[in-house]
Amino acid sequence: MAVPQNGVLALGTSSHVYLEFDRRPHVDAAALAHALAELAVSVRTTGAVSLVVGMRPELWAEAAPQDAPADVHGYDEPVTGPDGFSMPATQHDAVIWVSGGSRSVVFDGGTTAVAALHGVADLADETAAWSHHHDRDLTGFEDGTENPPAAEAPGVVLVPDGQPGAGGSVLLLQKWRHDADRWTALDRSTQEDVIGRTKPDSVELDPKPADAHAARTDQDTYGHIVRRNSAYGDTTDHGTMFVGFCASQGPLAAMLDAMAGQDGPRDALTRYTTALTGAYYVIPAADSLVRLAPAPAG
Repeated sequence: MAVPQNGVLALGTSSHVYLEFDRRPHVDAAALAHALAELAVSVRTTGAVSLVVGMRPELWAEAAPQDAPADVHGYDEPVTGPDGFSMPATQHDAVIWVSGGSRSVVFDGGTTAVAALHGVADLADETAAWSHHHDRDLTGFEDGTENPPAAEAPGVVLVPDGQPGAGGSVLLLQKWRHDADRWTALDRSTQEDVIGRTKPDSVELDPKPADAHAARTDQDTYGHIVRRNSAYGDTTDHGTMFVGFCASQGPLAAMLDAMAGQDGPRDALTRYTTALTGAYYVIPAADSLVRLAPAPAG
C-alpha cells in the first residue's frame, strides 16, 4: 500500500506558508526532485511542523516517470470565461507547504526549506497564511463544507493503489484577493445568495441561485475534492489561499471552468474576489520521495 505525505491531511495546523520555486538554469528535473525528496525525508515525527512538497507535473513525470499520475499537466494557460473573466496561470516548478501550530515554527520551517533548495531553485512566490476561526474564510462563511469526513478523505485525494503515482495527489494552488469593501457593503441575504449557503451555519439554500458559488463548484456535479484553504494578508489587502487536493486533475479543472462560466453562469463570488495566481502540482507519495532520497539513519 502506497504511503502519502502525511502533511496533505494533517489536522490542527493553524499557521501556514506556501513557497513556490523556479528551478535554476541548467538544473534538470531529477536534481530538483532529489533536493525536494531530501528535504521531505529529513522532517522528523518529533518536529513541530508538517511539510508537503510537490513538483510541476511535467517535471515530476520526467524525474520519476514510474511514479507519475496519468493525464496531469501544468496550469499553463489562463482559465477564461465567455464574458472575458480570467483566472491567471502562474505555474512554477516546485511547491513547499509548511504548516504547524504557530507562526514561529512555520517561519523556521520555511527558512529551512528555502535554504535546502538554494542550489537548485529560486523562491518565486511566498505567502504566509493562517486558519481563520477554525473553518471560516475572510468572507465570514464556513470553508470546506463539502469536505468528506477525515476517514474518507484519503479516498478522495490519493491516487489509488495499482495506478501510476499511487499514494500521490494533485494540488491546485491559487491566491484569491477579496474586494473587502464591496463584500462588506452587501447585506447578509445578498452574501448568502452569492455563496449559496447560510452564513451562521452553512446550510445550503434551497433553491440556491444558479450562479451561487456552491452551485458553480458543486462536488456532486464536478467531482469530489478536499479543500485545505487558509486566509492570508492584512487588514487592507487579504483573501483566500485555495488549496485543493484530488486524486485526479479532472474535478479541479472542471470546477475552474464552471466558475469562469464555461458551462453556465459565471460564479457570483468571482465578482467580489480576484484570482492572482494559479498552479497545479503533483504531490508524490512519501514512498516515491524515500526512493529518491532515503531517510538518514539514526
